[in-house]
Amino acid sequence: MKFGENLKKLRKKKNISQEELAFRVGVSRQSVSKWECGESYPTMENILLLCNIFHCKLNDLVHESMTDISLMEEDVKVGVMKLSYKKQQQMKILSKVIYRISSFLKWVSIFCIFFLCILFFILPFLSFHVTWDGSSTVSFYNKQVSYEILENEIILKDEKGEYHLQNYNEVYPLLQGIHFLETHDLSSLLWFTEVILVVLIITLYFFFRTFSLLERLFINIHHGDTPFTLENVTSIKKIADFMILSLIIPSLMGTICEFVFSVSLGIGFELVDFIYILFLYSMSYIFLYGYHIQLDSKGKLYTNNDF
Repeated sequence: MKFGENLKKLRKKKNISQEELAFRVGVSRQSVSKWECGESYPTMENILLLCNIFHCKLNDLVHESMTDISLMEEDVKVGVMKLSYKKQQQMKILSKVIYRISSFLKWVSIFCIFFLCILFFILPFLSFHVTWDGSSTVSFYNKQVSYEILENEIILKDEKGEYHLQNYNEVYPLLQGIHFLETHDLSSLLWFTEVILVVLIITLYFFFRTFSLLERLFINIHHGDTPFTLENVTSIKKIADFMILSLIIPSLMGTICEFVFSVSLGIGFELVDFIYILFLYSMSYIFLYGYHIQLDSKGKLYTNNDF
């Protein structure tokens, strides 16, 4: 149903003539007639005034489908799109879900950082319990594991039986570990592991900051702020920065480990990472630009907070 039809229906339901409605709005009777015929549309200010006169919501005047919105004036169109009740409700639900998920992941990041910090400090004491006889046996806490490298698999043997590893994701890390023990001493293994832990802690810290900012951003949106307020734009810019760092740091770690320890972790800077960084960097400035062109919105996304 179109705006003019809705207006005419509400006017007749309230037993208000075009002349009386025109007087109460402060326009001519011809203007009201043109509104009802679809020849013109009132300003956003007059639409809100009509809502007060008829004691109705915006959707009672402008239907959710908004079949005639392309004919409206630009300021009316922006206002109607912004104030659509259904869209507001969907945004509030979505923002609350993302807020909850971000909050949960923030605490998971804190737990992981705490666990890795503890492991970082106790690892030197654990590492000295690892021995290798230089051939085909590795001992860990006095538990011996022998291995045999074949063409397409690795066979591990201990007192519990024999295990065949054929999956690449299982075989490759073990081969890397064996190669490291063949070319480095245990102190190098300790340094290598500690470097990985430090980088993991730093990366998890970036994740923690990202989830914290997402939590704040979407609780603000849930409460009615647009993404284009200065606080929210600042959060989005920082989120992009931390996500970029979380892409760069692991790649940098992989390069350092390969150069210093001659061990490939399979982590490198690829073309897709460059695309992600470019996209994140661009999006942060798009939101900053949006902040400047949305200053007249008064930073509010919803018409009310009753849902």
